[in-house]
Amino acid sequence: MSGVERGMLVALDVDGTIMSADGTIAATVDRSIALARAAGHQIVPATGRSLAGVLPVADRLGLADGYVVCSNGAMTVRLDPEAPGGYRFVRTELFDATAVIRRVLELEPAVRVAVEEPGWGWRVNELFEPGQVNGEQKVASVADLCSSPAIRVAVAAPGVARHLGLLRETGATVTRAGESWLDVTGPGVTKASALEVLREKLDIPREATVAVGDSENDFEALAWAGRGISMGHAPAVLKSVADEVTGTIDEHGVATALDSLLPPIDTTGLSDLAAQLAVAVESAPGVTKLRVWHGAGADLAGAEVHTAVARAWRRHAPVPAAVGVTMLALTDAADQTGLAYPTTDLGLRACWTRTEPGPALFELSIWQR
Repeated sequence: MSGVERGMLVALDVDGTIMSADGTIAATVDRSIALARAAGHQIVPATGRSLAGVLPVADRLGLADGYVVCSNGAMTVRLDPEAPGGYRFVRTELFDATAVIRRVLELEPAVRVAVEEPGWGWRVNELFEPGQVNGEQKVASVADLCSSPAIRVAVAAPGVARHLGLLRETGATVTRAGESWLDVTGPGVTKASALEVLREKLDIPREATVAVGDSENDFEALAWAGRGISMGHAPAVLKSVADEVTGTIDEHGVATALDSLLPPIDTTGLSDLAAQLAVAVESAPGVTKLRVWHGAGADLAGAEVHTAVARAWRRHAPVPAAVGVTMLALTDAADQTGLAYPTTDLGLRACWTRTEPGPALFELSIWQR
């Protein structure tokens, strides 16, 4: 992959970056995310949304594994379809929110306060409007809101952002999300702090990190990343810290940014499956093979490209579009993009090999012609 690092950590904001205000994700964006995954990059949604709010987005993007940073960095989970709820907690940053809750109520007695309940919703002093917070809501007393350590607190009231400085004096991290909304996490907790821990866990060099965002809560992440990319519609303060500016949400700017991380091959006119196969094989550092496995029927439950590194086979990248198709569809897609693979003496069928022992996995060597 000339000019592009392999196996990069790519942190993507959700609202205003991946997803439009009406809740849609453009097909162009969806395709670029899948191609970046096929290139071996670790796509990490990094969002201010709660866990309950980001899990449906991960599902829509086909992210069944990998990591998600949510609640402005206060929580990191690993997606796992075999785990209860489809995820496992990796890291949580709790803090005593008593001081900031009581302070904002002194400053704005009519303020709405919400304390996040991971994976479920929020405890609130007063119900928020539908759509303002993700998940369920349960009305609670101020004493109850302060009774246990919190992941994140959201406060909403007209003009509440004017108290930003006073609330930061409590020691908490307070981030503005408009003039009428503030998000509060523990001291020093941001998207960047969570991404740095994840980067170290995954042993990815700092220069092989990318962050794309559009809001003030992305400021630290863009400053942290080896390549910080601001959306075109972002405020000036975010653009000032970014290494570059891409298109707006309406221009699918995040897709443009992701496409710059792909190998220099032309996938125009290819099906999603063929394009992902081509990108996965081209971006691999060594010889490659396809590994597939089935669910309950003939359709595939998953497919990955593996590559030989230091005389051992290692997982390189998933082929997201292979879920739900057949092995024959994979070889057809390989034919479409010009990839080669072994055939029988008659040259009619690919030579899939069943791995033994263990689960029913099938493998197929595959290469560029």
